[in-house]
Amino acid sequence: MAETSKSHLALAITNVKTLIPITLDLESGQYHSWAALFKVQARVHNVLEHIIPHTDAKEKVAYDKAKADDLPLWKRLEAAILRWIYATVSSDILSSILIDDDSAEHAWHSVADLFHDNKNSRALYLNKAFTNTSLADFSTKNVYCNHLKSLADQLANVGAPVNDQSMVLRMLQGLTEQYSNFFIVMQNKKSLLSFATARSKLALEETTILERAKQ
Repeated sequence: MAETSKSHLALAITNVKTLIPITLDLESGQYHSWAALFKVQARVHNVLEHIIPHTDAKEKVAYDKAKADDLPLWKRLEAAILRWIYATVSSDILSSILIDDDSAEHAWHSVADLFHDNKNSRALYLNKAFTNTSLADFSTKNVYCNHLKSLADQLANVGAPVNDQSMVLRMLQGLTEQYSNFFIVMQNKKSLLSFATARSKLALEETTILERAKQ
């Protein structure tokens, strides 16, 4: 925190949504993505310690000294980080975490807690939704795969992560009849492809099917 109160990278940001283009809500399953992007920007702008305190004793002493040396700057940075959090979450989340004179660290953990409460019941619900997902319920292959990824992210949020192999198997099992040849080819491979690769090959198969339909 070497910058003076008149010049700090974090204070120059006027629209944090250009840097963190996710509006976090309780249903999207994007908590991990949102948190990862948020922490990247906090590191880039040298304010990560406002939400994740130092564990190293020497770093903590240095941080406390910098705070004491320029308390007005520290308070402005606290307000800036709070503004980042408030600007990148949905109105439902905002109403759940908003309190007077909150700290950035407390607000950060309040958001995290929303995605870790009632883990067991949420895990059961999400796992059922994941198991029952079918391409027939979606307009395109891309929307279908995005939904599977979203459910997998939400399961990870509640401590029930889905491994890459299970995601590929679920993607294949949920395909419609027109993708039967693709299913057979994928099923007969000696080892399953990664979800990203299988998804890419499914996109090629979709293109092939559409071209055949035109002919």
